Amino acid sequence: MKIIFVVGARPQFIKHAPLSAELGKYHNLVLIHTGQHYDENMSKIFFDELGMREPDYNLCIGSGTHAQQTGEMMKGIEAILIKESPDLVVIYGDTNSTLAGALAAVKLHIKVAHVEAGLRMFDKSLPEEVNRVIADYCSDYLFCPTPASIVNLEREGMTKGVFLTGDVMVDALEFSKERAEKSHILETLGLTDKNYILVTLHRAGNTDVLQKLENLVNAFIRLSELGETLVFPVHPRTVKVLNNSGLLDNVNKKLRLIEPQGYLEFLKLLNHAKRVLTDSGGIQKEAYILRVPCITLMDNTPWMETVDDGWNVLAGTDIEKIIQLIANFAPQKQYSDVFGRGASERIAGIIGNR
Repeated sequence: MKIIFVVGARPQFIKHAPLSAELGKYHNLVLIHTGQHYDENMSKIFFDELGMREPDYNLCIGSGTHAQQTGEMMKGIEAILIKESPDLVVIYGDTNSTLAGALAAVKLHIKVAHVEAGLRMFDKSLPEEVNRVIADYCSDYLFCPTPASIVNLEREGMTKGVFLTGDVMVDALEFSKERAEKSHILETLGLTDKNYILVTLHRAGNTDVLQKLENLVNAFIRLSELGETLVFPVHPRTVKVLNNSGLLDNVNKKLRLIEPQGYLEFLKLLNHAKRVLTDSGGIQKEAYILRVPCITLMDNTPWMETVDDGWNVLAGTDIEKIIQLIANFAPQKQYSDVFGRGASERIAGIIGNR
């Protein structure tokens, strides 16, 4: 069987590594990289570290408005699908690359498999929510990471082709954790185990709304003034916004802004952090799997299982709440392992059998 994968952003590269390794044992695989994440530290380094071959096609789309980016991706993906004539297109998650891959394939009557199907935040103002919902409706195979995602699909009348598989992110972490421990990133940055807070910030809902961005930066600065060491690998689009805002002109040295890290370096930073502050859905999940307490800089999350299990808490952009949670938030002892194990092998088996 010929299978085309569409990827374009950091979380998709990570999810693709274990699944492509499984499917590559039996099928002819073709990889399209849309170029949604095009900075070397956000793209090529992940392929190198995860041992993946180079993409067969790189559309090099880059940034733009949602319509521009998605439209250009669809045009490029459509041309490749016509040329390659695959049996199946596999998409991941909820990015513009996901949406473009789903729409291009379904309009050519090519079957679609959505890895990480059924997630919902019930807020259509979020572009990710629109992407994931449409992708689900376009898909023939809906690979759900948790029971809650199956329930979400059932509420919308989708019961055919739905499978509870667990989450491929667990496979990626298990594959990479030991190698990540060989990284010297802690020594390079002068950090010690469980003695710093890891920060990530990239969502447009936070970075493009000045009041929210100002609140978050002020919270980071307040924490650094209270003696906390914050390590902040800054996303390229966040760098531009911060540089233009002037919010970091007088930053305490304990707020450490660093370049985006490769997957193994970041994984080690996350695994040894005492807390993580993030607005990334993927990092919320990675923190849960690694049992690192997570404070989410959003009012909602597609991964409510991590909140229900007591390892994640929603802080939004409230300065005082963030500071209080850093001081007082302690996860409950409960850990239900909700994302399971062996998702990649399970998905490969379902695709192979059908």
